[in-house]
Amino acid sequence: MTDGKIINIMKYSIHDGPGIRTAVFFKGCPLNCLWCHNPESQKYDQELFYWPDRCIGCGRCLESCSRDAIGLTSGKLEYKRAQCKVCGDCCKVCHAGARELVAKTMSVGQVMAEIEKDLVFYDESGGGATFSGGEALMQPTFLTELLQDCQKKEINTAVETCGYVKPEILQTISPYVNLFLYDLKLMDSQRHQYYTGVPNELILDNLRWLAEHHPKVLVRVPIIPGCNDDKENLHQLGEFVASLKRVQELHLLPYHRAGVDKYKRLGLEYQLPDIQAPESEQMERIKGELEQYGLKVKIGG
Repeated sequence: MTDGKIINIMKYSIHDGPGIRTAVFFKGCPLNCLWCHNPESQKYDQELFYWPDRCIGCGRCLESCSRDAIGLTSGKLEYKRAQCKVCGDCCKVCHAGARELVAKTMSVGQVMAEIEKDLVFYDESGGGATFSGGEALMQPTFLTELLQDCQKKEINTAVETCGYVKPEILQTISPYVNLFLYDLKLMDSQRHQYYTGVPNELILDNLRWLAEHHPKVLVRVPIIPGCNDDKENLHQLGEFVASLKRVQELHLLPYHRAGVDKYKRLGLEYQLPDIQAPESEQMERIKGELEQYGLKVKIGG
């Protein structure tokens, strides 16, 4: 069996597909969205969360570190992230919970064991397993094995994807996926590259293919004030989604600031500090504009 890097397995999710679901979050993403609320999911390599306010100054981490990545300055412990090799030794001895590795290496069997614990909830609610991230398709072999195991056990599957993936990978997993949750950010490729780090031609082409060949694709759009909520982008978005063969439902996901503190824990600077969550009136206005294209539009996942 293949191993994969998993950030989190969230039980009883109701926002990642129909019914009650188990959401499995993969590490690694080809995009670098400036508003990303899961920055720990972007890099495939292991990372370390650090909460300096939790530190009680016991010094155990200092003793455990063999890379001199932890120092003592004016009686206070200092984390030198640039020297850290993310071995996790300091996390093992930190009883205050100030240090934590972001991801776990898990086997297909280990992940399936967690998913199967909630079979009764899937049966009663019409739920199942959702594979998200980061970008689950960045670990294609691991994802494929999980999807195949779910299919053997008659567990409904959903895959959330940004769509920036080789077409052959997407097409290979398609038969094992009951529902695709397909994220669209911006329609103009240059703007898309500015805000996410990559152009969008591949993303749009992959969505066109899915709309032609897969029975159930749901498009989800994060609404980021000042980035993609302008009339031009909404007009292009509405026309594009309406032109897709089987995709007639669109979910709008309001921006939130829940992940901002994670950047500090990773030693990163958040690039959009002044953006606030959109007002409900603004979301209703956007919903109304997109409904004019004949689309079924919902606010929220």
